[in-house]
Amino acid sequence: MAELKTKMNDTDPMEFLLQVENDKRREDSIKLLQIMKNLTKEQPKMWGPSIIGFGKMEYKNTSGTHDWMMTGFSPRKQNLTIYIMDGFTKYEQLLSKLGKHKLGKSCLYINKLEDIDIDILEELISKSIEYIKSKKPISY
Repeated sequence: MAELKTKMNDTDPMEFLLQVENDKRREDSIKLLQIMKNLTKEQPKMWGPSIIGFGKMEYKNTSGTHDWMMTGFSPRKQNLTIYIMDGFTKYEQLLSKLGKHKLGKSCLYINKLEDIDIDILEELISKSIEYIKSKKPISY
């Protein structure tokens, strides 16, 4: 069975965020950290060198069952990447009201928080966490 390369570690998430070079991205990331902390009631943990995750879940894929974060984000150079681990098919109505964004399989890409409706983002994250907590494990 293949082992995941991205694992939870003991790096301090705030120390990581303070190293983000782009001032706006750093500021938005610190706000997003607080939003996710409030919504999840979990402490942020680093997953690999550049992802801040909240909570823990199991998911299954072709290589087996793995531990992963319930939600999280990464301040990438091109955008803020927000991880919605159950995907987006059931959230089309919310996404239509979110604002400027792009999607990957479980990734929501935004340039800056001002581009989106924060209340809609909070609802999206909350619904995703609620769904994940109701399923064990999530399958991909």
